[in-house]
Amino acid sequence: MTFKIFDVLANNSRHKWLIRIALIFIFLFICLLLFTNPIYQNPDYHLLIDNRQVFFIPNFADVISNLPFAMIGLAGLLYCLRNNSETSLSWRIYFIGLILVAAGSSYYHWNPNNQTLVWDRLPMTVCFMSLLVALLVDNVSAEAERYLLPVSLLLGAGSVIYWHYTGDLRFYAFIQFGTLAAIPLILFLYKSQYTHRYYLLYGLVFYALAKILELNDSRIFELSTGLISGHTAKHLFAAAATYCVYLMLKKRSSKNCRPG
Repeated sequence: MTFKIFDVLANNSRHKWLIRIALIFIFLFICLLLFTNPIYQNPDYHLLIDNRQVFFIPNFADVISNLPFAMIGLAGLLYCLRNNSETSLSWRIYFIGLILVAAGSSYYHWNPNNQTLVWDRLPMTVCFMSLLVALLVDNVSAEAERYLLPVSLLLGAGSVIYWHYTGDLRFYAFIQFGTLAAIPLILFLYKSQYTHRYYLLYGLVFYALAKILELNDSRIFELSTGLISGHTAKHLFAAAATYCVYLMLKKRSSKNCRPG
């Protein structure tokens, strides 16, 4: 199937840059595995600062702050279903992934440990990979979706399974940050088929801020005098990033006929 993807893309000279990017990413991934040491999950990752219980819900703020993901996912899925001819399957999978992120992340934060973290990370890879494929379908080749989407989803899930059984985070980290790096490359290299694509850049900024907040969990909690922790804020900023994607999809209009 992988070779079939390259065959589909190679039939159009417009896809040469995409093939080059894919080959570069494969090369970088091989180098990562060959020349770096395994990265293991720090046990302190699960020791989040805001562990207050409200009613029967432990770690209330970190659990309940996942609700925006479900709301945006549901809104996006309904939009895609109402505009079925204008949105690809990858977009529907992306918004389903957001709903699963809300469930998986809430499950993890209810009882943070490596076992529950698997169900937090699996839906995240669904979102990362389906978003990447959706953008490729919209801007490069619609016909490649039937090959790219299943392969991408399997790679994303495989990265989490690989971490779960080996303890090595390198594959998962490459999937997450490699996808985020590929998105601006696609925006730069390919002329937009739709308007309002700049919302994706807003989303990337919000997500970058979310990662910074995540790394400063206790500091944000102290600065806000216990009002909000960095991890709770991370959820809200990451949700804002997904809302930017939803707004882009909802507001956009086609500049010309769909690609592919």
